[in-house]
Amino acid sequence: MAGLVVDAARCVGCGRCVRACGNAGIEVRDRLAYPTDGCLLCGACVDACPVGAIAIEHSQVDAADLASWHDVWVFAQVEREGGLAPVAIELVGKARELACARGCRVVALLAAAEAEPGALASTLIACGADEVRLARDERFASADPELLAGWVCAEVRAGRPEIVLFGATPLGRELAPRVAVTLQTGLTADCTVLAIDPQTGLLQQTRPAFGGNLMATIVCPAHRPQMATVRPGVFAAPEPDPSRTGAVVAAPLAPGAASRVRLRAFAPTSAGASLVQARRLVVVGRGIGSQKNLPLMRRLAELLGAQLGCTRPLVEAGWLDYPHQIGQTGVSVAPELLVSVGVSGAVQHLAGIGGAKTVIAINEDAGAPIFGAAHYRVVGDAIAVVRALVERLEADAAAR
Repeated sequence: MAGLVVDAARCVGCGRCVRACGNAGIEVRDRLAYPTDGCLLCGACVDACPVGAIAIEHSQVDAADLASWHDVWVFAQVEREGGLAPVAIELVGKARELACARGCRVVALLAAAEAEPGALASTLIACGADEVRLARDERFASADPELLAGWVCAEVRAGRPEIVLFGATPLGRELAPRVAVTLQTGLTADCTVLAIDPQTGLLQQTRPAFGGNLMATIVCPAHRPQMATVRPGVFAAPEPDPSRTGAVVAAPLAPGAASRVRLRAFAPTSAGASLVQARRLVVVGRGIGSQKNLPLMRRLAELLGAQLGCTRPLVEAGWLDYPHQIGQTGVSVAPELLVSVGVSGAVQHLAGIGGAKTVIAINEDAGAPIFGAAHYRVVGDAIAVVRALVERLEADAAAR
């Protein structure tokens, strides 16, 4: 743990530290500085102190204890309909890569209310899990984050994994912070890249920061487990291997655990297929010029058997509704094919398409950042290129 320390012999009570702090994290009383509960350990007061009286001290890390944590765990969320959430499969595939780099196992945490969740466990093993810790209990029917957090924390304390991954779904975004606070460890939200540092073995967790203007890579060197949430669609789902074998271990919920929540009714927030599950996408940006060109883009999507997505400026302009938005403030996708039309490729948008297997980018600006993420690049007027592409696809369809 880290803490702010003030050397009383050096401090002159000048107040520069107070003026430098933007969080009311330090105050001066009787000409001596004192840290408050608002301190974020940002170090602004340390830099501002003219006499070097303030420092951030870190407690010693127990290296032997950290070394005793092992394996990569994934919380395998179960959807209301009874199947696995797609992000659970995606995370198991990514966990397999991380575990290979660390020389350890992949363990899936599966909490289900259904009577026979064996098929779900088999799917997780086929997708890369070496072990499934299974809790089958009717108390999980309401997917209460408080109840789930208690169960996850108990399993983590018993199994001591070095990494735990959650999907950044509405449930995962409520569950993961509960677990992190209870276990007194770090949590990085909405990661777009996960990798193992070859020198330290730490999990490198990369996410957009400062409004998406840069990508920050975060590590958690002094606490375990290392925890992260990942949006659905960021990583591609692995191909299941039915020949894989693994263990299914009973991990029952504590007998006395009870939910304080009673679910009265459930109403879906949106209808129709989600962009997250789309195998093909046509994504449009400001480079299409005008809203009147959207019918042409919809026609291209129709001919390709794709769904239509867009960047944030088009939603803000009212051309398309928010469910179509792809990027940091929208949804992350991992389709087999993504055709990008008139998209410049801001980092906020690129953070949402990193899982796409094939990207075709059409843009008149040869220096557009989107070309750095594209597998095939077409430099030209977006409308003219799409119109020609639609004519060719319609001709091929007529010939068949």
